[in-house]
Amino acid sequence: MEKWIGIVGGGQLGRMLANAAHELGFKVAILEAAPGSPAGLVADREIIGRVTEEAGIHELANMSDHMTFEIESADAHTLRELTRAGFDINPSAETLEIIKDKFRQKEFLRAHDIPVADFALIESVDDAKRQAEIFGYPFLLKARFGAYDGRGNRVIRREEDIAAAFAELSSSPLYAERFVPFMKELSVVVVRGKKGEEKNYPVVETIHENNICHMVIAPAEIDGAIRTRAEEIAGRVIAHLKGVGVFAVEMFMTEDGDVVVNEIAPRVHNSGHHSIEGCETSQFENHIRAISGMPLGSTALKAPVAVMVNILGDRTGMAEPRGIEEAESLSGVHVHIYGKVETRPERKMGHITALGDTHSETIARATEARKRISI
Repeated sequence: MEKWIGIVGGGQLGRMLANAAHELGFKVAILEAAPGSPAGLVADREIIGRVTEEAGIHELANMSDHMTFEIESADAHTLRELTRAGFDINPSAETLEIIKDKFRQKEFLRAHDIPVADFALIESVDDAKRQAEIFGYPFLLKARFGAYDGRGNRVIRREEDIAAAFAELSSSPLYAERFVPFMKELSVVVVRGKKGEEKNYPVVETIHENNICHMVIAPAEIDGAIRTRAEEIAGRVIAHLKGVGVFAVEMFMTEDGDVVVNEIAPRVHNSGHHSIEGCETSQFENHIRAISGMPLGSTALKAPVAVMVNILGDRTGMAEPRGIEEAESLSGVHVHIYGKVETRPERKMGHITALGDTHSETIARATEARKRISI
């Protein structure tokens, strides 16, 4: 009998999940607001509807044997009701409800003694000014909902920045967060199966520009004590979250060697894209394995080093990828283009993964491959 995977969301994460599901013999249906989405281009069925609305989610659920989501804006209330009605949905809607509200996420982490930066609810410009006296400058103003890829976060360096940040972020309630002077940003991708088994992917370093991930380096160049600490904290975080599948725990490594959790993603994540070519089992395949009850695959690296570089748009207009063959002519380089019709500055249009023997030469080759591609 055919088995269907239903994915709420039709972006690049859904596309790569669909490809992995097909490799495992599943049919795939996705829900997205407009036709021709990156996931819709490869799915067996594309349901047109908003991920925030009940109707499309119900239609997707009714044809899915196993259901998941690739975006935190998915309607957690409807997913919770469907779970109570007996539908198989993972990770759990309860976990999604906690994580999609970033202030509630921080409260959840602090309640379970997970190290996080100090934070406070902010309701007005005056609140932010008072909080600045406690946190000092710089500090961050963050949107509680809908923040991703650099959107929804602003560094406040002086009092004059506060009013402008409030105006810019006014579509969401806000909170303030103490600035963490970090040496590196780290991420641990964890997968949990239906029998409770868990596997970690190697700790990676993520390099951001304008709050957008530009590069992922696997494994992170950190000492063993930091690596162990990051893995231990990620395990503690996941232990308190319900549901199965892939979770990503993003962290800061501070100047004095501490590890502080920044954010959690209850889904496949940009910091795991290198795993498609770089690991024995990709995060996408392991997510499908987990939610469908299959045994989990090995998360070990297939080469000493894997480096992922995001391909970001640099203009506004129709997407015309060029230079792919030139990039892939470099040894160990693999290019993924997401099939997005339109490009715009800093939009994620694809990614490159390079495999190698040392960090320096693999980073150099991934960087060179990126120079050869234009969108």
